[in-house]
Amino acid sequence: MSTTDALPLRAVRGEILHFLSDPAEHGAAAWQHFGDGILAIRDGCVAELGPAQDMLAKLPSDIALDDHRGKLVLPGFVDTHIHYAQTDIIASHGEQLLAWLEKYTFPAEARFADPVHAAATADFFCDELLRNGTTTAMAFATVHAASAEALFAAALRRRMRLITGKVLMDRNCPEELRDTAQAGDAESRALIARWHGRERLLYAVTPRFAGTSTRGQMQRAGRLFAEHPDLHLQSHLAENRGEVEWIARLYPEARSYLDVYDRFGQLGERSIYAHCIWLDRADRERMAATGSAMSFCPSSNLFLGSGLFDLAQARALGVRVGIGTDVGAGTSFSMLQTLGDAYKVLQLAGQRLSAASAFHLATLGGARSLYLDGRIGNFLPGREADFVVLDPQATPLMARRMAGCASLDERLFVLMMLGDDRAVAATHVMGEPAWRRGAPPPD
Repeated sequence: MSTTDALPLRAVRGEILHFLSDPAEHGAAAWQHFGDGILAIRDGCVAELGPAQDMLAKLPSDIALDDHRGKLVLPGFVDTHIHYAQTDIIASHGEQLLAWLEKYTFPAEARFADPVHAAATADFFCDELLRNGTTTAMAFATVHAASAEALFAAALRRRMRLITGKVLMDRNCPEELRDTAQAGDAESRALIARWHGRERLLYAVTPRFAGTSTRGQMQRAGRLFAEHPDLHLQSHLAENRGEVEWIARLYPEARSYLDVYDRFGQLGERSIYAHCIWLDRADRERMAATGSAMSFCPSSNLFLGSGLFDLAQARALGVRVGIGTDVGAGTSFSMLQTLGDAYKVLQLAGQRLSAASAFHLATLGGARSLYLDGRIGNFLPGREADFVVLDPQATPLMARRMAGCASLDERLFVLMMLGDDRAVAATHVMGEPAWRRGAPPPD
């Protein structure tokens, strides 16, 4: 039975906020806010949203109502770049990108040859996302096809919207993590046939990055992406200056790091590249022209000392941007903490991030970067009813600070600067409770 079959009419009440567009462009017209609102949900999707007084007059008196008055209800967070196989190396001390891969990442990913380990990690990973209010994620698996299988299966059981794919990597990596251009293509096609479009799951062609794939593999990845018009593609781009210099030596014919992907047909709608720090204007213009998106990963960029993302130029040129926790170089699954780091990164870059723009990035902005804004990201009728409930009184410090807030924007700013997983009171997927603070863990 489909996840949306025969789900009952239900409703949630609380302070409700969602975005219709980017506040950086449209100001207060970009969002709807109800101090006391009700979201009505039918068959797992949004039916109607409005002030509680109006909605109570039209809803059945016996409707199942989740009452979250005193808390803030937002669309579920969208994490546009995260590595599930790096869960166990989060907070590993002190390296920059290429050394990080050799010292921590590759040894951790080698363990995913064991399907039992992959399944256990996938279950923990999905539960941790939900505990932090994230209902949609674009995630890297490993080179092992079974690692993608495990993550798809875990997300399917939780009815999450998840995008992943087996990593393509046929050079410059340990032998036990190396596939071939032909085998990587064949395994990807088998996974697409089994998982892509199943319930809320989507497949992403996943060349790790240009340095770990041969030209033959990059060519096959671009061909696969082109053959299926609804596939996604995910990779890494211009994260670290040493990495950029290395790619230039590997591909001397390319104008830039981005041009490598372009030459192999890997730019376009539903392609998303993590980091995108060391790009020039021509690169950003090309991303905008092709509809390719960026994932801004502030926590990992700070942790690995990679550099400062230029959000202002991406916006000015019309590039789609979402936000990613990038666990495990990112140090938290919490989108709230990640937004706090985004504010700090942009401060260092001389740019300003309003709280409204930050929460837009984590919801509708992320959905738009994944070309899923017609399905998730806000509470317009027909959207899938994923939402997170945030408690502004979650800690004594937050409660004390909130008492002095005079506006919604100020309260949102406090949430993203002082909030973490403790601020998440509940997470709902397709209108149904998926995680609730204080509830016993699932069997």
